[in-house]
Amino acid sequence: MCQQTTVVAVVPYFERWMAAFPTVAALAAADEQAVLGLWQGLGYYSRARNLHRAAQAVMERHDGEIPGTLEELRALPGIGDYTAGAVLAFAFDRPAAVVDANVARVLARLHDLREPVDGARGKAFLNEAAWALQPAAGAGEFNSALMELGALVCKPATPRCPECPIRGACRTREPESLPVKRPRAAVTMLTERRGFVTDGGRVFLAQSAERWRGMWILPLVEVAGAPDHVEVYPITRYRVRMEVLRLGPQALPGLRAFAFDELAAAPIPSPHRRAIEALAAAGAAGHV
Repeated sequence: MCQQTTVVAVVPYFERWMAAFPTVAALAAADEQAVLGLWQGLGYYSRARNLHRAAQAVMERHDGEIPGTLEELRALPGIGDYTAGAVLAFAFDRPAAVVDANVARVLARLHDLREPVDGARGKAFLNEAAWALQPAAGAGEFNSALMELGALVCKPATPRCPECPIRGACRTREPESLPVKRPRAAVTMLTERRGFVTDGGRVFLAQSAERWRGMWILPLVEVAGAPDHVEVYPITRYRVRMEVLRLGPQALPGLRAFAFDELAAAPIPSPHRRAIEALAAAGAAGHV
C-alpha cells in the first residue's frame, strides 16, 4: 500500500483491509470486487489485484505459508526485487537487498554513482552494493537503519553530512547532485467525455476492461455540448481531463444500474466517484 501512497494516508485503508482479510486464506477466498472496493481511493489498482493473486498462489503452492526464499517470493504475482527483499529482511530476518528511494540515495552518494539510479545499470549496481553490505545476522535491523539513515540524515536537498555515521567512507563531494535520475517522460494531455446517465434514483455505469479493470466507471459518450462537471487527474504519464455530461436514460450497451445507496459499496475509481457525487448533489439541490 505504501509503494505509491504516504503512510499517513495508508493507515485507515490498512486497518480496514486487515479487518476484512485478517489472513492469507481470507484474502485468497475473497471476491475481486470486494478487494477492489476496499482499495478504492489508493489508486494503482494493479497492486490490489496482485495482492489478491499472490494470496491465492500462496494457498495453492505453499499451503498458506509465505515462502522464505528469494526465488519463491519473486515467483508470486506482483512481487519484485524490492518486495521480496523486504519480506526476507523484515519478516524472516534474512540477508537481502532492500533498495527503496532512501537507500538508493545513500548508496549512490556512498559510491559517488553517476549512473541514473532508475536505469538498468544503476539498479544493478545498487542491488549489488546493497547485497555487499548485508550482515550475516540482524538483516531486518540493518536494513531499517539504512532506510532511516537516508530519511533522517542523507536527505535529498539538505543532507546532514557532519552528523553522518558513515561520512568517512562516503566518496561523493557533491551529495546534493546525487542520485542521478533519467529525465522524466513528458506528460501527455488526454480529454475524454463521459455520461452521467440516470433514471430516477439509479445511475448507469460501465465495467472497465482497461485502466481500472473490473471497476465501475462512467461510460464514454460522444455527445456535444458543455460539460456539467469536469475532473482533472493524473494517471501514470497522462493528465486526463474528464468532461461529464448529464444524460437521461440512454440505449448504451453493457451498462449496469446502481441505486445511489448502492454506490458506497461499489468499487469506483476516485475521479469517477467525485464526479458522481458532485452531479448527484447538484441534482438533489435542484441544479438539473
